[in-house]
Amino acid sequence: MPSGSGSRRRRPRRAGPRLTVVLVSSSSSDEEGGEEEEEEEEESEGPRRRGGGGGEARVSATEGKAVVSGGEAEGPNLPSCPICMLAWTADGAHRVSCIPCGHVYGRYCLERWLLQCGKKKAPRYKENNIINLYVPEIAVPNNDLETQVLLLREKNESLEKQQAKLLEEIKEHKRQIMLHQNVIYESTSKKQKMTELTSDGTPDAEPIASLTEDIDHRNLCSFVLQNEFLVDGARVMGIDASSQVILTSGRGPGVGAEHILTKISMFARQGMQKIDLPPDTKAIRDICILPRGHAVFASLGRKLSLFSMATNNVVLQYNLPAPGWSCSGDHTSSTHLYTGLQNGMLLVFDIRQTSAPLHCMMGLSTHPVHTIRSAVDGSGSRKVFSASSIGPCIWDVDGGEDRPNLLSGMENQGVCISLACAPPSSDLLVASYRPKVELPDDSATPQAITPQSPAPTGSGKLGHHTLLRRAATTSFAKDQTCSGNVSDLRMSKSAIIPCGGNQHLFAYGDESLYGVRTWRLPSFQTYTDLRPHRQPILDLRFAESSTGERYLGCLSAEKLQVFTVR
Repeated sequence: MPSGSGSRRRRPRRAGPRLTVVLVSSSSSDEEGGEEEEEEEEESEGPRRRGGGGGEARVSATEGKAVVSGGEAEGPNLPSCPICMLAWTADGAHRVSCIPCGHVYGRYCLERWLLQCGKKKAPRYKENNIINLYVPEIAVPNNDLETQVLLLREKNESLEKQQAKLLEEIKEHKRQIMLHQNVIYESTSKKQKMTELTSDGTPDAEPIASLTEDIDHRNLCSFVLQNEFLVDGARVMGIDASSQVILTSGRGPGVGAEHILTKISMFARQGMQKIDLPPDTKAIRDICILPRGHAVFASLGRKLSLFSMATNNVVLQYNLPAPGWSCSGDHTSSTHLYTGLQNGMLLVFDIRQTSAPLHCMMGLSTHPVHTIRSAVDGSGSRKVFSASSIGPCIWDVDGGEDRPNLLSGMENQGVCISLACAPPSSDLLVASYRPKVELPDDSATPQAITPQSPAPTGSGKLGHHTLLRRAATTSFAKDQTCSGNVSDLRMSKSAIIPCGGNQHLFAYGDESLYGVRTWRLPSFQTYTDLRPHRQPILDLRFAESSTGERYLGCLSAEKLQVFTVR
């Protein structure tokens, strides 16, 4: 290039779209000795020779991106300035620039070269020939870093596989432990029953007759464990017997996590699905499965929510004047819902009216309504049974009464913590109580209960269960009572299970067993104990499908059991 090339017309700078420059180095490079041999030529020809006499660097625009590729002499350190061998930048004093011959350098080195040459050895460009390259970013290929990234990625995948394998081994180990504990428990139970048959080596006639009668009835109603699931933090549940799906509710993992629903397929090992709830739902206190693929749940966030089992979404939500503690559908209408509140109120909703409840009914106290069961009486009228700490009540939701009636004979029985009903007519009720907390200066003595079965020992408190039979359309009569070990903190769940031949069982989570105990009704003779958990039973649900399949679900903080009732 002649020395007069500086008189060329100055190229205007265009403010076109910025280009991405990706510099790709060649596989070969100059040897170190070549730099010394070219030293003299560099002084006369400028930085163009620094990059290698035969090397080429070109900028080609392709779809808005410029790719600068260096020739053989540009070495593996690109993209860096061939003069100072330092990385250039997209802007600033040492930004990437080129001269009219097309070679690319850092601007600072080009300007410094002009100053060093002065007028004696002028390079083949002038300052106004330095062209800034406008690039938003510079990609620096580094084979070593890429290799490290690939190795780390492979190592991470390997660790994830190892972690998944260890988790599966832990779950299987827990399952084996639970099976081993169940075998030990069943063996111990058989030994205890054999011990009860004889005290001095001779059989006692009355226990043998009782055991024989119990075995005969077991043939009418048996519990077959179908599946067990490990759960974490679940508190309440609902069973959809027709779809063979269970909903459980509890707090999600992590500090400050929102409460979530877990959808579980009864007969699938890997059938758990986590479902996020709307914000501010808070803890769910009760879940009720409705016909036609819906569920309703009441929560402490003052919400009554209608949930679609098909889409896993809340499709309707009512605001409540107080936290919700219980809920139920209606046996005679698919559109009516009931919920019991923390302040003792009962609200009646029609899902066709989304703005407000149909009725707001005041309770007999301001204690939380922890249980609601819908039923029909002998005349076909809709009734709602509820329970709060004062005892079981009956509500006339079709009539003109705004307040419920406490069932006769159930005054001053203690603290009512559960109510079980035999659907749909609910001719049988079982109310469960724990003793009231007696103050030191309280002269009143608690009511004495004569146990119908041996008083259990262990955790919890000694409470009692009372059977009520329907005496007339709207009245019930108090029947048998038996003792039982009940929770001294929680409002427990219980169930009445029909067994054919007008026979019924009462099921309750016994605190001394950490499992479910069943009694025959109306005698309250101990029927059977189901496989225990390692923690207390938090929820217990019986459900029957339209085709006759019957299931019993037992939930603790760590495990969910599903039994088929035959």
